[in-house]
Parts: sequence; C-alpha cells; structure tokens
Amino acid sequence: MTSLNFRKINIEAYKPGRSILKKKKNVIKLSANESALGMSPKVLKILKSKKYKISKYPDSKSIDLRRLISTKFKCDFNKIICGSGSDEVIQMICQLFLKHGDEVIVPEYSFLMYRIYASIVGAKVVFSKEENFKVSVQNIIKKVNKKTKIVFIANPNNPTGTYLEKNELINLRKKLNNKILLVIDDAYDEYMKDKNYSSGLKIFKNKKNVFILRTFSKIYGLASLRVGWGYGDKKIVDALNMIKPPFNVNEIAQLCAIESLKDVKFIKKSVNHNLLWSKKIKNSLEKFNIYSNKISANFLLLNFDKCKFNANNIEKKLLKKGLILRDTKTYKIKNCLRLTIGNNLENQLFLKIIKKIFKNV
Repeated sequence: MTSLNFRKINIEAYKPGRSILKKKKNVIKLSANESALGMSPKVLKILKSKKYKISKYPDSKSIDLRRLISTKFKCDFNKIICGSGSDEVIQMICQLFLKHGDEVIVPEYSFLMYRIYASIVGAKVVFSKEENFKVSVQNIIKKVNKKTKIVFIANPNNPTGTYLEKNELINLRKKLNNKILLVIDDAYDEYMKDKNYSSGLKIFKNKKNVFILRTFSKIYGLASLRVGWGYGDKKIVDALNMIKPPFNVNEIAQLCAIESLKDVKFIKKSVNHNLLWSKKIKNSLEKFNIYSNKISANFLLLNFDKCKFNANNIEKKLLKKGLILRDTKTYKIKNCLRLTIGNNLENQLFLKIIKKIFKNV
C-alpha cells in the first residue's frame, strides 16, 4: 500500500478549554473568555432577517466593515485587513515575515497561536521570562538577536490578565531594533479602564514596524462567526492581501460585525457588567485565599498557592457541579485556573458553589 510523504510538523496543537461534560446536560462554560452578555440586539435582528445572499460569495475585501472600522477608530481604511478571526491574521503575518531559521519572541505565558503559527512556517520560538505573570520588557530585549523577526505581545495578556502600561509599550518599541516587527494583540482593549493603559492602536497608529490585532470574538460576542482585523503599514497590508484567502470573512460575519460596532450602548453595558462582577468575584475569592491579577480583561487568573485547596481539587469539585473553568497546564502555569466573567446567574452560581466547597471543610 502506497504511503504518501508529507512534512512533519513538530508542534503541540492548540487545546481549547472544555465545553462539554459527560452525563451533564446543563453545563456552565467559563473557560473561553467569551462575552458575558452575548451579542448585541442589533446583531440578533440581522440574524433573524435572513436576508443573506448565501448563494453568492461575500465581499472579498470586507469594504463596508473596514470603512466603519476606519471611522470608529479614526484609522486609515487602506491599512486595515479583515480575517476569519484574528487567528487568521496572525497566521498570515507569520507566513509573510518568517522563514525557516528566523526567530520569534513570545512571553512564556501567552496566547498559544503565536507560537503555533510561527512554528508551522519553520521559525524558532523563543520564550521571554515573565515577572509575577507580567510581561517583562527587559527580558524580551535580552532574547533579541540578529535572527529575531517578530515580537508578539497580547496586551492585556491571555491567560495571565496582566498588562504593560502605555510607557512600557513605548519603551519596548524604542529598545527593539527597527527591523523587528512588534505585533500587539488588542483583543481585550474594550474592557480596559486603567488610565495608565493605552491600546496598541492608539499608541502606534502611524508606526510602520508595529502591527495591531483586533477581534470581534470577545466583547462583541461574535466568537462563533470568526471575524477579526489587523492594522499596520500599507505595504504590509497590501502584501497580506496577496496571500489572503479570497473570501475569508463570510457575509453574515461582516454584517454582524458592522452592527456590533454601531451598538455603543450595548458595549458600555458589557464593560460595566465586567467591572462590577470582576470586583465582586475577586473580593469574594480573596476571603478563601484565592488570589488573582489586577482587574483588566474579562477573565481572572486564579492562583491557589495560598489556598487550602489546590487548583486541581477545585476544578474537580466545580466540574461535578457542571461548571467549567480553564485548566492552565497547557500554558505551563501551575496551580492556577482561568475564570471567564459570566452573566449574572453564572457568576452567582460560581460563587455559591465556591462558598459551599469551603463551608463543607
């Protein structure tokens, strides 16, 4: 029997958090950093209208969506590229910039797709040490050499929830060689209210050696539709368009993303909900010596080092009740769980179960 040869790729595949449990019908999933309030009512109207031209290809250039992004974020229409989730834009950036033997720097605890896409094209992934789960500018610079082509930063960072302040980001760009591309993932920007924080888009809008990533999967609640965008120098975007799949963002995704951007009231409601519950949950858990990061995005990295139970014990007890958190072993983080802020009922149930666990000790 003929066996076909293909390239062997030595990577650890992405492992998403659990979404189903055997023998459990009613499962509460707080493991994927999805929107607590779901999608905007404006999006629901689009989905109910069903006025789609399913038999026709979508706009390959996402012109209407890019036009609205340009207006809303006060940025250049010609420097925007849309993707099937920001994941696809990450993939294209790696395809465009990297070849075998090049090096990419990522923080040791960071979104897994940076290292996966870089590895697929043959680049070496170099990890920079974090300090107290926070990205260290100094440690990134220490890892730079002549082979370094890209530095990936998620700010706030997933899965740690920590972030670099505006001055720290500016300092990182200044210290990097100008020929190194700094990619800043602004996936959780809308949740941020710290006055010392600023998005990569605001800081580096006119920089030629910084590329920004954005997504509709988080606060906009369109995770299942897979739509995101990138922003960078026009020459980079033009080159990305050369390798981009022709119809990568489907029509429904484009229409829903447009309506999401229009609904400012809903976004404000989502932000307020996140701030309220992040504070409530953080304060409640500290009574049981479960500590977490400073409030930032729509999740908390729960640390059990000072708790009478370890992360594994708590996870098992929660799973028995049908409640799923994100195991951080995939990220090589010990004794922690990542908790996504849910809706009112989900958050109340989580806290109720936690209190029962400690009450029964």
